[in-house]
Amino acid sequence: MKTIKIEKFGGPEVLEVKDIEIGKPGPKEVLIKNLSIGLNYIDVYHRTGLYPIPLPSGIGLEACGIIEEVGSEVDLFKVGDRVAHSSMPIGSYSEKQLFPQEKLVLVPEGISDEIASCIMLKGITSEYLLHRAYPIKKGDKVLYHAAAGGVGQILCQWANALELKLLELLALKKKKLLLKKMAVIM
Repeated sequence: MKTIKIEKFGGPEVLEVKDIEIGKPGPKEVLIKNLSIGLNYIDVYHRTGLYPIPLPSGIGLEACGIIEEVGSEVDLFKVGDRVAHSSMPIGSYSEKQLFPQEKLVLVPEGISDEIASCIMLKGITSEYLLHRAYPIKKGDKVLYHAAAGGVGQILCQWANALELKLLELLALKKKKLLLKKMAVIM
């Protein structure tokens, strides 16, 4: 199986394609064949050592794939389920990976592999900002920088659904048009 590993911190040149053997799933793990992976800034932080990880290591936290094998105690998923994740263990830049069942979600019909593999971290971040960092309530004002970015598009639509007063900061007029098209701003 092919995977991308790093053996030292640095620029993109430290990414190495390796052929490795992957084991069998542990009792509460599944073996996933990755169909699409998400690329995130945290991957760069891991690769450069800004957020240090033990080396050598795989890289990548976000992916969508099909379960090929389940461990003996897996009770949330079955072979053939399409799942996504955005958390440790690190190593989604690979053809396959072993993953704990409690860190996976089923991907609904109608959501592409590509969308599922890149929206998880942005959704988790939006949920955290809207419900944990500060417990918002209807009518609260929200000032959001980079409203047309990945997190911004999700957070702003969610803020609208919660009937918050959204004050978005945008650098370009075309980004304002994007948010109007998404009915985030009027």
